[in-house]
Amino acid sequence: MKVAHIAPPWLAIPPKNYGGTEVVLYNLIEEQVKQGHDVTLFAPGDAQTSARHVSFFPHALLDEGAPWSAHLKPYYHYFKAIEYISRHDFDIIHTHLSSASDMYQYPLLTHIPVPHVSTLHSPFPFDKAENWVGDADTYYYEWLRDIPFVAISKSAQKQVPFVLNFVGVVHHGLPMEVFHPKTFEPADYAVWLGRIVADKGTHLAIEAARKAGIRLILAGTLDSYLPSSIEYYEKQIRPQIDGQQVVYIGPVNMQQKIELLSKARVLLNPIEWEEPFGMVMLEAMALGCPVISFARGAAPEIVAPGISGFLVRTLDEMVQAIPKVESLDRTLVRAYVRRHFSAQVMAEKYTRVYEKVIAARKPALAITPLSSDVPLSPLKTDEAAPA
Repeated sequence: MKVAHIAPPWLAIPPKNYGGTEVVLYNLIEEQVKQGHDVTLFAPGDAQTSARHVSFFPHALLDEGAPWSAHLKPYYHYFKAIEYISRHDFDIIHTHLSSASDMYQYPLLTHIPVPHVSTLHSPFPFDKAENWVGDADTYYYEWLRDIPFVAISKSAQKQVPFVLNFVGVVHHGLPMEVFHPKTFEPADYAVWLGRIVADKGTHLAIEAARKAGIRLILAGTLDSYLPSSIEYYEKQIRPQIDGQQVVYIGPVNMQQKIELLSKARVLLNPIEWEEPFGMVMLEAMALGCPVISFARGAAPEIVAPGISGFLVRTLDEMVQAIPKVESLDRTLVRAYVRRHFSAQVMAEKYTRVYEKVIAARKPALAITPLSSDVPLSPLKTDEAAPA
């Protein structure tokens, strides 16, 4: 199958440190190539891929210092990618919605006859900035409503405030040959890993580790473009880092992550939002490291209680669950991920989605412009989706 992936242009593929969407894209594309598909990736020039690679500028935008609000290059990226696709032969276009500028691709794809599917990686709204939310998402519904979407979890699908055309749920997957544990004998420390923001619960992981009397290693990135992230770190996290009980080692690359999680007794994931997926939980479990997570967002779809970790509702329950990880077989934790969340499983599910979308696509189908009787704000109601 000839597949065109249009990647968001902000982070390298694979990312140097943090980048959930970019990690998933890399894993999916590498597995699709391995399974014999003819894949083309449209991404900045610093992407590393086994697929055919088409780029229109040399570096991912955040890596060259561009702020999230700089949308001229993203628009150029999407326009040129779609222009290229219109002149070549593809069976399916796979786009990815994870930040505001990704919205530009949908009106640009309106009259392309190639079947199109899009993965929703991040939650709505996309028309937002620091402490501000706009209403542009409702205007883009003119194009969004006709696109076959894939959700990354059932929880993520339920959270969408619009009536979208979901054609499936495909959980993320990992290349198990890459995520090979260094040991199944853990050291005496817990890990928290991710972006240091309040919603990720870094402060709660510290509190849980202190109460349980276990050393905690924090690893992850600080988003210097978000003032709220800087303030959170300076006021709530940095004062608690003592180099003994609580250690912060900064961002980690893939090899460092594998080393850290392989030896960790447990990954603490006290999220305070309805996280659409939570890739770090999968990475930990693939390395045999159990996960204790708040039962929010997609965590109940990812963590198997008593097999790969535990789901809890409160901080006290998290503290009480930490000693229980000793009862879990780390080889079975890893086997659980191999069975349900490998890159092979993910790619096979996407192939079935592609076949479904291609079969449903009628020749010369054109997207009909919105008529005047379609509501401007298509929030979910008990009524059917507009025709």
